[in-house]
Amino acid sequence: MIYLKHFGLEKVPFSLTADPHFYIDFIPHKEALEVITTALSFGESILKITGEVGTGKTLLCNKLQQELAEQYLICNIDNPYLSAHELRCVLANKIGINKIDFEDQFLLTEKIKQRLLILLGEDTKVLVLVDEAQALPDSTLEALRLFSNLETYSQKLLQVVLFGQPELDVRLADNKLRQLRQRITFSYQLRALSEKEIEHYISARLKQAGYRGARLFSRSVCRKISQASRGIPRLINVLAHKVLILSYGQQHYKITNKLVQEAVADTEDAYTVQSNTLWWLLLLSFIILNGTLLLWWKGLL
Repeated sequence: MIYLKHFGLEKVPFSLTADPHFYIDFIPHKEALEVITTALSFGESILKITGEVGTGKTLLCNKLQQELAEQYLICNIDNPYLSAHELRCVLANKIGINKIDFEDQFLLTEKIKQRLLILLGEDTKVLVLVDEAQALPDSTLEALRLFSNLETYSQKLLQVVLFGQPELDVRLADNKLRQLRQRITFSYQLRALSEKEIEHYISARLKQAGYRGARLFSRSVCRKISQASRGIPRLINVLAHKVLILSYGQQHYKITNKLVQEAVADTEDAYTVQSNTLWWLLLLSFIILNGTLLLWWKGLL
């Protein structure tokens, strides 16, 4: 990236890729991880994490996969448009079933069950992570539910974590998916970051990217980014990335509110940030208007 050398960075700090190297242990993500890991340790079959677009669900999914890789055989489903049979094939492939058996759907389901029993006997637990779960067809969601039903007398043969946008909750409220809804024993909803968390978020990502200089993003700049991004990490990344490009383009090392306003103007989903000057002008106008009305009112007495 063109500005890396300019700011003394080793890698792009605000990339949109869900790189677990840039995971930051904020309260919402930390709590979500704790809910998942605790529920999985209890042997719960289906868990759900929801959050608005850009709140870090995929990053959390990748972080979970990284942390649990030694404890589970993980099947990561990142294509939300899989049919029920395609889901079976993906799972079968991951747990080591020969592709020759993929054609017969009934046979494949039975082979998956038998293979899961073998893995359980080898003390290997299977975890299915589903990203963008709100887009899965009803039949695929039903297939997941049926797999979550597979169990011995004492434990489940596999566990599932669903990551999805709030639309997933809307779909699960439908009566036809009530069986799946009732199987979800633990859930967590990711929230946006606070202004204070955004300050730390920006600073931490710069540090993880190799930055060792003086503070780049002032509290005032972080406040503007907070207002424009609504605390959504993806928008924070977009704005901070553009601000660094603009600063480099002007050969400056100081990040200003003006640069943030330019970045906001170039970002469709960002909220417009009003300048302090405009805010003071509006306040002054309000004071003058109230003073005029007060004098008029006294003149009537």
